[in-house]
Amino acid sequence: MSRRGQIEELLLAEPRDLFLRYALAMELDKAGEHEAGLALLAELQGESPPYVPAFFMAGQQLARLERYSAARAVLREGIAAADQVGNSHAAGEMREFLTGLGSQSEQ
Repeated sequence: MSRRGQIEELLLAEPRDLFLRYALAMELDKAGEHEAGLALLAELQGESPPYVPAFFMAGQQLARLERYSAARAVLREGIAAADQVGNSHAAGEMREFLTGLGSQSEQ
């Protein structure tokens, strides 16, 4: 069984498991199913409290897809969410990635 299949099977038993949902989003991205992966990451961002790694992963995916404006927006939201829950390490990583995007614009 594929990694994705294993994750999907585990999610049947634990559909609200944040890490499993995050792992599935990463598998979707690897399979080229970007919109499905980004939708799942958006769901995780909307959790209470938000699942902070989902912001960084979404920002990275959007940047790879050359959707820089959207990447910047999600990273800014992620920095605020990380600050809110006291995750300074994640906030710092997202700030660094955001700075690295510079003034790149959509193609």
